[in-house]
Amino acid sequence: MTDRLVTTSFDSGTGVATLTFNRPEALNAINIPLAEAFLAAVQGLKDLPHVRCIVLTGAGRAYMAGGDIASMAGSPEQAGRAVSAILDAVNPAILLLRSMEAPVIAAVKGVAAGAGLSLALMADLIIAREDAKFLVAYSGIGAVPDCGGSWFLSHRIGAGRAAELMLLGRTLSAAEAKDWGLITDFATENNYDNLLAEIIRKISSGPTRAFGAFRELTDRAFGDQLASHLEAERAAFLELTRTEDFAEGVSAFLAKRTAQFRGQ
Repeated sequence: MTDRLVTTSFDSGTGVATLTFNRPEALNAINIPLAEAFLAAVQGLKDLPHVRCIVLTGAGRAYMAGGDIASMAGSPEQAGRAVSAILDAVNPAILLLRSMEAPVIAAVKGVAAGAGLSLALMADLIIAREDAKFLVAYSGIGAVPDCGGSWFLSHRIGAGRAAELMLLGRTLSAAEAKDWGLITDFATENNYDNLLAEIIRKISSGPTRAFGAFRELTDRAFGDQLASHLEAERAAFLELTRTEDFAEGVSAFLAKRTAQFRGQ
């Protein structure tokens, strides 16, 4: 099964489904069509028999370089419409993936930034190539994480380190991300495929229903609030699209210059 912006492959022998973000010319930056293709691909997994592992990855040089900032340029109303349309597709896809029994693995090479970082953190395991880079990126446009980023960051590495990534704009290498507990493991380019294949093999041959029950329990341990948190992120992001700093951040990003924020 293939979509122009998301490709889906399924190995019926192993039960491994792979979804690939397929906008390599833009480092897989997520725009409305890609978001909608992602939701359709995730919904399509429900029709596949005996899915035992789901792998998310990106075509080309990156996993995902965040949101398509160009779509957020213009008036606050235009930015709000673009953000809402993306989240109308991505948020249900996240909730659907988290409700499935099959564990989700994010296979990350290159950059995972902004929404890309969020969609990596949403996975149960993150396996990175040594050249991978991880950054929150939202502070660069005067916004807050969406796609579950603020939820998964704080749960995975704690509020203190999440604040360090957001407030200081830090970029983590794969080694640093492993040390922080942000990712599961990483390997050199020569060893990466073997590491990823071995982890996929182990997961896909495990007790899938037990894995699904375990994820449900761990999500409940945090208060069963992911769905409402996704909507709180949306509300905060939309409010910030009306600020002067957001307009400046978007303008600076598109002009490839340093933003001059005024706190307004």
